[in-house]
Amino acid sequence: MVDFTLTDEQLSMREMAHDFAANEIRPVAWDYDRDATWPGEILEKAWELGLMNTHLPVEYGGAGLGTLDSCILEEEIAWGCSGIGTSLSCNGLASAPVLIAASEKLKKEYLGRLSEAPLLASFCLTEPDAGSDVSGMKTTATRKGDKWVISGSKCFITNGEYANWYTVYAKTDKDAGHRGISCFIVPRDAGVVVDKHEDKMGQRASNTATITFPEVEIPLDHLVGEENKGFKIAMTTLDRTRPGVAAMGVGVARAAMEMAVEYSKQRVQFGVPIAMHEAIQFMIADMATKVHLSRLATWNSAVLLDQGKRNTIESSHAKRFAADTAMEVTTDAVQVFGGYGFIKEYKVEKLMRDAKILQLYEGTAQIQRLVIARETLLPRRVEQPAAAAH
Repeated sequence: MVDFTLTDEQLSMREMAHDFAANEIRPVAWDYDRDATWPGEILEKAWELGLMNTHLPVEYGGAGLGTLDSCILEEEIAWGCSGIGTSLSCNGLASAPVLIAASEKLKKEYLGRLSEAPLLASFCLTEPDAGSDVSGMKTTATRKGDKWVISGSKCFITNGEYANWYTVYAKTDKDAGHRGISCFIVPRDAGVVVDKHEDKMGQRASNTATITFPEVEIPLDHLVGEENKGFKIAMTTLDRTRPGVAAMGVGVARAAMEMAVEYSKQRVQFGVPIAMHEAIQFMIADMATKVHLSRLATWNSAVLLDQGKRNTIESSHAKRFAADTAMEVTTDAVQVFGGYGFIKEYKVEKLMRDAKILQLYEGTAQIQRLVIARETLLPRRVEQPAAAAH
């Protein structure tokens, strides 16, 4: 049988993360959103409490938590503010390629930096002309003596202005499409330039920037994995991190549902609270179902990783469904509020703006459907499920 009953330790972690979100994040989240300011103090507090870098193995100074553990925490943080949650969890995305394929020397040096101080790292894959089409990237890496020379630009980089180091994908064979991409670690002090700060619709507390590498030189040993094998590293990375994005979708949707439930009990129309009207009840019921199923899909995709199994289709299911759920539930929550939902005084509108990016980053909803279709039409051998998952 499959068992998603949380352990006492997991329940305790969830309570700690919820308290942090309720007491440290929510009271200031809407101010950070309004001003699009950097939540540095909150990130430092999160680091001190062990809410950052939960994915890092113990041997590199991390907590060594599993994927499911991290998803439980990420849902609560996103319930507080998904913009702050994105900044807080980005180290997981940037360091995943390092954990997957880097040398032991690179792991100790760069993962160690994240555990020794509240530093940040960024994942640099997307370019102006290479979003879903990764093979269209123009950033290059060329050997020059005992150095790699990185030349190009990356856009939509989370924590880009504040990162201590970057995981960068570049073409090492310009004519080989996705088979000519390699992965590198680039320290900020190697000459990385921050070109642009993005002014966004939602998740405004999360820093997003354009980063340029103007013939930046790094040592040859800063290649992550094998030359021209970067595409596989990137795709494996996203399989690992999409459950976390799905968990954030659950957190955003849950927050919106709770706001809609509370408001529907207080708002009186036609002599009764609108929660008494069947039309509103059906909307709330649909929200509850979607949040519940999104969480189950998220946990399933996470548990497979914790069991050492391939989770490509499950992580795409979870990410696609939870992101779509976040958009649908927040939109319906605004509808429950009526005209007040469109006013910034009522905080539900922020959740609707925040939700949209979940359908876009780390693989758009359409890309997830392509992955799901491919895996469904050309299925691999089905593995026998484990007896239980904790």
